[in-house]
Amino acid sequence: MKKYLGIELGSTRIKAVAIDSEYKPVSSGDYTWKSSFENGIWTYDINEARTGLKKALSGIEKREEISYVGISGMMHGYLAFDEEWNLLAPFRTWQNTITAEAAAQLTGLFGFNIPQRWSIAHLWQAFLNGEEHLPRLAHITTLSGYIHYMLTGVNSVGICEASGIFPIDPETKDYDAGMVKKFDELLESKGCTKKLLDLLPSVLVAGENAGSLTKEGAELIDHLLPVGTRFAPPEGDGGTGMAATNSVAPRTGNVSAGTSIFSMVVLEKNLESIHEEIDVITTPSGSPVAMVHCNNCTNDSNAWISVLNEAVSLFGSEPNTGELYTKLYEKSLEGDADCGGILVCNYMAGEGVTHLDEGRPMVVRRPDSKFTLANFFRSTLYSTMATLKLGMDILLNENVRIDSMTAHGGLFKTPVVGQKYMAAACNAPITCMQTAGEGGPYGMALLAAYADEKAEDMTLGQFLSNKVFANVNGTTLAPDPEDIAGFNSYMEEYKKLIEVEKKALEIVK
Repeated sequence: MKKYLGIELGSTRIKAVAIDSEYKPVSSGDYTWKSSFENGIWTYDINEARTGLKKALSGIEKREEISYVGISGMMHGYLAFDEEWNLLAPFRTWQNTITAEAAAQLTGLFGFNIPQRWSIAHLWQAFLNGEEHLPRLAHITTLSGYIHYMLTGVNSVGICEASGIFPIDPETKDYDAGMVKKFDELLESKGCTKKLLDLLPSVLVAGENAGSLTKEGAELIDHLLPVGTRFAPPEGDGGTGMAATNSVAPRTGNVSAGTSIFSMVVLEKNLESIHEEIDVITTPSGSPVAMVHCNNCTNDSNAWISVLNEAVSLFGSEPNTGELYTKLYEKSLEGDADCGGILVCNYMAGEGVTHLDEGRPMVVRRPDSKFTLANFFRSTLYSTMATLKLGMDILLNENVRIDSMTAHGGLFKTPVVGQKYMAAACNAPITCMQTAGEGGPYGMALLAAYADEKAEDMTLGQFLSNKVFANVNGTTLAPDPEDIAGFNSYMEEYKKLIEVEKKALEIVK
């Protein structure tokens, strides 16, 4: 029986998921890692990525049956290499908010929003900074693009991943030629003789073959996969999330919530205005998508759960971590819909949507607020999606229509709770599928299956709707009017809390 393998280098785990010919997960493996803050840069050790890749692969059963593989990873960021693919600077991840000057200049030049996370913003900021590695620069790519190259020798990325590197022309399904020309002129103004397209990976669309495992690639992973195993185009976690939730058709959307939180809505038409809070990327097939990306989601709530776990351990109890999460999530349901006056800012890092370059997590309450465990933890969970709501409200004002929203990621593992609050935040029904618990690597495995099975007349949307999700069960939760009113009331105070956060950044150094 054929199997397909998806591998995702995520923010907290490197995970591999194998699915069978009926698109059901059959085995998985993972490796835990985390970013570090070094010399003002959020980064990961690339050598650890290789270690984690092998560890995740070792958990996959019957690897000889794998027909197609796909690599995915955290979107955006900056990986710079010389001609021989030696790393020139530490990996700069999506968490960094250090390219404000470059992002603003490029947005003005292109008439198209360039977020700070995008690779092109990092590249131009490096030129503005006069960084010493630039004369040796030969290749720029993303984490998934780099791992894919190391395994296959093919320097390409999927179109969704590419759309977080540089703007994409939806007609040509390639980097926007007019904007490329403008950037080449910028490079020339800095005395750079290279052209942008010489630096960037080429662009592939879902369903295309992206090479095979080479002898050198097989050695890199200790021959855990056989030489010649075929690969789909490497993607980012945005594209895999769309695939995992069957959200690639116009007026569909999804929310992915873990270390970061982001929503993606497939557009019927281009947005009327440029919004710094909204990325315009693509589906894995190249259709335009409005993305609201927030750097901060569950890291702060995870920290609070760790502290509460310490408190419980003082009494000689060692609760199961998963059970503790479930108990606290469910306890929050007893809280007031507006959290009783408890406000939480979960900013561990900077936040582009609210234009902050750093974070200072905080809890703020008035003396007369209802400070209970239920209200506190409900506020903690509201804070994971409050910044996202600010961006979703912009799309609402742009008259972007959404027929369905599907949610996946760690925030939704406990049934009902995160789903209920997200429905209130988006004022729309939220669906959670059974299979979406596997998240990005599952979506990448589906993209690998599509690359193997694609027929000339079968679009990615048709493949997902007719072959993968036709009989997949899910639960849909409509927003509760009381929750909507409570969340909206919370948001009015949360907007004021952002002003407190700004002042905290000035004072708490």
